[in-house]
Amino acid sequence: MMDWTDRHCRFFHRQISRHAQLYTEMVTANAVVFGDREKLLGFDAAEQPVILQLGGSDPARLAEAAKIGADYGYAEINLNVGCPSDRVQEGRFGACLMAEPQLVADCVAAMHSAVNIPITVKCRIGIDDQDEEQGLQDFVEIVSKAGCETFVVHARKAWLKGLSPKENREIPPLNYDRVHRLKGSFPILTIILNGGLETLEQGEPHLKDLDGLMLGRAAYHMPWVMAEVDAKIYGAPNPCATRRNAVVAMLPYIEQQLSQGLFLHRITRHMLGLYHSQPGGRMWRQIISTESCKPGADLKVLMRALEVVEEQAARQAEAA
Repeated sequence: MMDWTDRHCRFFHRQISRHAQLYTEMVTANAVVFGDREKLLGFDAAEQPVILQLGGSDPARLAEAAKIGADYGYAEINLNVGCPSDRVQEGRFGACLMAEPQLVADCVAAMHSAVNIPITVKCRIGIDDQDEEQGLQDFVEIVSKAGCETFVVHARKAWLKGLSPKENREIPPLNYDRVHRLKGSFPILTIILNGGLETLEQGEPHLKDLDGLMLGRAAYHMPWVMAEVDAKIYGAPNPCATRRNAVVAMLPYIEQQLSQGLFLHRITRHMLGLYHSQPGGRMWRQIISTESCKPGADLKVLMRALEVVEEQAARQAEAA
């Protein structure tokens, strides 16, 4: 979710669910150690629980980055061993590391020794011609012995040769059964299912055997799918009973960010899907996407979009 799940996205999603775990964009260990840490790692306390996702393959550098992340207050550090992009492969991290389970184990062990928060791994069920049965079995066995107790498993192979990142999210067939068998082999580990899940209802049957679900792009493009997470998974009330409440809850935060010089579209781009498949949803997206980029754009843009949505919803209700 690079370039997507930044701090503004996470703050918005937190208005819809108070309890879902939120992940940062994948950040390389080198960027954390040598880059602008506040820009890369800074977050609002209201986002918690939030997990820092790191990319890298140098145990010492990852340990240093994990320590920095822990000092910033992140609840967990996740090592990405699932991203198939060419850029990631060139840096020798992401899904290509599934071919080197001992190196991943060394990275996990180094991070585990450096911090007192959980170190988890996000992976695929395999890569290229790797045997997704024995290959995944060996990978999890080796890495878990290094101190990783939680695996977020994208239930597709990653084809590093011949498929783009987008194609790697769509073409390799989903194999949820393989993830269930993994849990059967490692019952004491926490196994979280990722890949192809678009709604909570679609994922709920998997929770009979597995320990959690990860919604990625579905939660970004249709954020209201998170609205039932607190009630159904955590037995807690929904913090925002309506989409309008979620927008209103964002206004003080947006006003604060605007006062610090941030452009409105940096936040509202993450809110475009809030009215997905709802009356007025197209106008909501159109108004926000065109008006938020203009100089001096402020809260009036959101209020106008909200007004148009509610007018269209009212007209549709009257027609019905």
